Amino acid sequence: MLCAVFVCNGAALQPNGPDMTRKQPDRAKPGKPLSPGLHVVATPIGNAADITLRALEVFRNADVIACEDTRITGKLLHIHGIEADLTPYHEHNAARVRPALIERLKAGQTVALASDAGTPLINDPGYKLVTACRAEGIAVTAEPGASAVMAALVVSGLLTDRFLFAGFLPVKQAARARTLETLRAVPATLVFMESPKRLAAALADMADVLGAREAAVARELTKLHEEVRRGTLADLAEQYAGAAAPKGEAMIVIAPPGEEEPLGENDLDGMIRDALGRGSVRDAVREIVEATGLSRRDVYARALEIEKSRHEPRG
Repeated sequence: MLCAVFVCNGAALQPNGPDMTRKQPDRAKPGKPLSPGLHVVATPIGNAADITLRALEVFRNADVIACEDTRITGKLLHIHGIEADLTPYHEHNAARVRPALIERLKAGQTVALASDAGTPLINDPGYKLVTACRAEGIAVTAEPGASAVMAALVVSGLLTDRFLFAGFLPVKQAARARTLETLRAVPATLVFMESPKRLAAALADMADVLGAREAAVARELTKLHEEVRRGTLADLAEQYAGAAAPKGEAMIVIAPPGEEEPLGENDLDGMIRDALGRGSVRDAVREIVEATGLSRRDVYARALEIEKSRHEPRG
């Protein structure tokens, strides 16, 4: 069976159903004209069929489409047989291009805003354009659709009634650990994006700071080689540490902290002493973290103190 795959900035855009490559460019503007203003349009995160009919209608009728990369958006439009006026709008030129877009909007034109993949404003500079529109009294309309955050959340198998999207963590380990510490007590499922080359290290830090929580790593969502791995943070860190860096950005979804009553200091010390009586510090820490979900870093620090005190001379 043949499968047509369209490559977009290294990410596969895969059409479903009929052969979408045979559509001729369509500049016709059927239906009701678009209302003037900024239209924030979600685009597929991998599969070209994951775009709404409303989004296609906006792209056909907008005066201009502001997008991160005109080549990527151009390929998507070509798949769907649409020709349009494209202008680049991204973090490197936003300050320069934004005033020109605002002037076009103030003149009554319709501007569509699209990112390379997914919903604009999620981890991109689009929010500054929306803020500028609001300040000028320009209408802003959302055409919702694909989102890597939502896709990862719903396939993770973790709680979805309350979640916090925290974007990318800092690159450096110390800063990453500090950021995780600020999120440790948040009573919600946590969702992160991560680079494949930092995935194993980030998961290890998450295990250290957040403890033995259930998690899921989702990659290549909606694409041919979609992968979702589930397990504790420590298990996932070990899996990715023992393999080459995977391809594609990863979404990491982490269960919220447990609802159990917090252990008192004496209770924890008792558990540590009991575990040390059966094995090494490392084994004791692993046992307690798995049983309580406490931060491995905190348990390890306390276990070292207790182990040291056990061997200090008395009197």
